[in-house]
Amino acid sequence: MTLLLPDCNQLKERLLTEQPLVVCFCAAWCDTCGIYRTKLAALAETLEDTIFVWADIEDYPELLGEEDVEDFPTILIEASNQVQFFGTMLPHINQLERLLETLAKEQNPTPVSTQLPDVRKRLLSLAG
Repeated sequence: MTLLLPDCNQLKERLLTEQPLVVCFCAAWCDTCGIYRTKLAALAETLEDTIFVWADIEDYPELLGEEDVEDFPTILIEASNQVQFFGTMLPHINQLERLLETLAKEQNPTPVSTQLPDVRKRLLSLAG
């Protein structure tokens, strides 16, 4: 599958599934984000059972609610209607790949407490 933008038509049907969701919060002016985006798109192609979204924080601030993004890339991982990870990562795609593998193996991962709104629901309202 491909890396999707918050307002694309294809995202809506994917969000209605129970597939895990990965949102990369970024900014167009961030050089690191530009490099990471290419790597994230390649990872999205290999993990078809996961939804990958690229969200520019200046274009879609409503996805963050009261949370702040202090550095890039900032990643949200949600599965089973629970946030499993929210935070900054070094821009090395293998770290995200390993984290996704680890979380997928956990029987009952502990949810992460955030001030994020229901990102999946907000994405649904934005999608096509």
